[in-house]
Amino acid sequence: MNGAPRFSSRTAWDLSETKLTAAINARRAGALPLIDLTASNPTRCGFEYDEAAILPPLATSRSLDYDPDPRGMLSAREAVCRYYAERGADLPLENILLTTSTSEAYSYLFRLLCDPGDEVLIAQPSYPLFDFLAQIEDVRLEPYPLFYDHGWHLDADGLRRRITSRTRAIALVHPNNPTGHFTRTEERRELEAICAEHGLALIVDEVFLDYGLEGQTQPSFATGEHPILTFVLSGLSKVAALPQMKAAWIAFFGPPAILKTALERLHVIADTFLSMNAPVQCALPDWLTGGAKIRRQIDARLRANLAALDRELVGTPISRLAVKAGWYAVLRVPAIEPDEELAVRLISEAGVVVHPGHFFGFPASGWLVVSQLVEPSELTAGIRFISSVFR
Repeated sequence: MNGAPRFSSRTAWDLSETKLTAAINARRAGALPLIDLTASNPTRCGFEYDEAAILPPLATSRSLDYDPDPRGMLSAREAVCRYYAERGADLPLENILLTTSTSEAYSYLFRLLCDPGDEVLIAQPSYPLFDFLAQIEDVRLEPYPLFYDHGWHLDADGLRRRITSRTRAIALVHPNNPTGHFTRTEERRELEAICAEHGLALIVDEVFLDYGLEGQTQPSFATGEHPILTFVLSGLSKVAALPQMKAAWIAFFGPPAILKTALERLHVIADTFLSMNAPVQCALPDWLTGGAKIRRQIDARLRANLAALDRELVGTPISRLAVKAGWYAVLRVPAIEPDEELAVRLISEAGVVVHPGHFFGFPASGWLVVSQLVEPSELTAGIRFISSVFR
């Protein structure tokens, strides 16, 4: 049969340029300035990286030895265990599997837990990257609701109503992105009870765990008892602000019998790809140890920017929702037009780039999300213009 090759329906995305992207490209084409209040790449936000400490560990001669362990190099997994020990968790070495990113970790877990068409429940609002990861693996994501009342809360009844015969896991981000709230201890117990009742696994993404604000913190899901199969994800992208180094991990917990089965199957999945490279694994212990230095810089930036944001919003009709952790702030703005149209107008008129709220699953009007990782002068200038729109 003649004709062009056919592509998988799972990749049939709408790749046309969005209005937001078109507005940004038009601004750049005209060589006009942009204030990017969505910037989340720490390597481009003006932080000082210790080059003398970060680069030499990559040059070790141990990188010349090929040891294809699907779990990852022993020294790297030992470093991850020490990271959790410092946070109160006793984690066995065999309960760690290294991946190149948390995205790859999700992919492994979707393959482990789901057949095509099965479902994973995920909180909304949340980060939209999960939609693409699930679609590539032929998994359906079903949102379960969070609600805001002087802080964010789990709607446990709403979650229960989303569970079907095809549900295989509940996923959450702790602290959540972009809402910046932790899952409280009583909510964890509620989630574990729901998972036990329905035979579900729990997937917990903790990449922002070390970025509590104003003393706010909650324990890692790696701590405490684990009555159900639990997977805790994190990595150097946030822990050491090294997204370019591509190093992450999955930590496993749960009843021994089901945990043993999960580990055996995940080892086969990981052995099929063996994606972690040796130089990064050799350097990972040094990078984890040195991560505290860059986190202190980021923490200072986040605190200063939140304080500046609050000062700029005084006397305006814009409010900032409570945030306890993470790199973002959610703004409630007058719902005078759809968020995307407002975001396009901010770019076209002033070159200020923000996330429209619906990008994260907020309602279509009245929400903007801004990064707190940006340079302070950029944040102040951008927020001043946003505020002027509503005066």
